[in-house]
Amino acid sequence: MKMVMPSWFDLMGLSPDAPEDEAGIKKAAENIKAIIEHEVKNGIPPNRIILGGFSQGGALSLYTALTCQHQLAGIVALSCWLPLHKAFPQAASNSVNKDIAILQCHGEMDPMIPVRFGALTAEKLKSVVTPTKVQFRTYPGVMHSSCPQEMLAVKEFIEKLLPRI
Repeated sequence: MKMVMPSWFDLMGLSPDAPEDEAGIKKAAENIKAIIEHEVKNGIPPNRIILGGFSQGGALSLYTALTCQHQLAGIVALSCWLPLHKAFPQAASNSVNKDIAILQCHGEMDPMIPVRFGALTAEKLKSVVTPTKVQFRTYPGVMHSSCPQEMLAVKEFIEKLLPRI
């Protein structure tokens, strides 16, 4: 919203029909893809990489993984939305992540990113990836933050996707 603060990309509004910083979103996603590429070159198999984040970081994780050319293990998307949602599912047509596991969590009292936007995102994700791979969990009374139950769900999701080797 043109305020100076650290962020992944500019936020011009927090509603499904707000204009979006397409160039900024794509640039941020390319930065994350470069980090993934670096890790792969250092011997980390892509299927042992999970992208995740909260709010804008979760939004970027969704966009990046769904447009990535490496088959990743999963996505943790907390209190967020799918950026450039109108471009999907076409934006993911060349991605190898059509079967990626997604854990999306949202506080039911979130005043920044209303839970309704999270639910709309979950429905959109089901048109992009295998619908049964999308988990959408909500937490009563939780605002734009997390809670112990949510962190336990994240822990269990990661442990399931990345068993010890």
